[in-house]
Amino acid sequence: MDGNAPEIKRGRKYAQVVAGARKVFLAEGFEGASVDHIAREAGVSKATLYSYFPDKRILFFEVAKEECASQADRALQVDRTDLPVREMLSHMAHSMMEFLTSDFAQRIFRICVAESDRFPELGQEFYMSGPQLMEDRLSDYFSHAVARGELKIDDVRLAAQQFEALMKADIFVKKVFNILDKPEPEQVDRVIDGAIETFLARYGA
Repeated sequence: MDGNAPEIKRGRKYAQVVAGARKVFLAEGFEGASVDHIAREAGVSKATLYSYFPDKRILFFEVAKEECASQADRALQVDRTDLPVREMLSHMAHSMMEFLTSDFAQRIFRICVAESDRFPELGQEFYMSGPQLMEDRLSDYFSHAVARGELKIDDVRLAAQQFEALMKADIFVKKVFNILDKPEPEQVDRVIDGAIETFLARYGA
C-alpha cells in the first residue's frame, strides 16, 4: 500500500474483525469475499467493520500481513546462530516445508496470484511479510556461518533465495496445482535432503 493509505484503527473488536475476515478470504478468495459475509462471520455490523477498515483491500492486506508474519516467525526461529550448518539447514528446511505446504500459505498464494494484475500491492504485501522474512532469517544465519568459516558465500541474500527455491521442488508445485494433498514423510525428506546436499555442494567451505 502507498503512503497515503488511511491509518488502521485498532479498537476492542479489531481482532474479531480480522479473525472473521481471515476465514472468509481463505474460503472465498478476495473477489468472492463480500463485506456482508465478513461482517456476519466476525459478528459485527457493517458500520463497525467499516470503522476499522474503510476498504476491503486494506482489510485483506492486514489479514495477509499478520498471518504471513506470524507463521513465518514461528517457522523460522533462528535463535542458535552457532549451530553447525547441516543441523541448522535441516531445522530450517523442515520449518520452511511446513510453512510452504500449509493450507494458509497455499490459499494466500493463490489469492495473491489471482489478484496480482488488478492489485499488485497484494503480491508485494505477501512477499514482504512471508518470503522476504524467510530470506532475512536465512541471510542472517548464513552471515554467521560465513564468519565462522563453515560456508563460503559472496552473496548471502542470493544464497538464501536459492535455498528457498530448492525447497519448492516437487511438493510445492504439486500442492499449488492440487495434484498432491498431503505429502508423505519420505517425500518431504527427499526434497529436504536434496536441497541441503545441493546447497552444501555449492557453498560448503
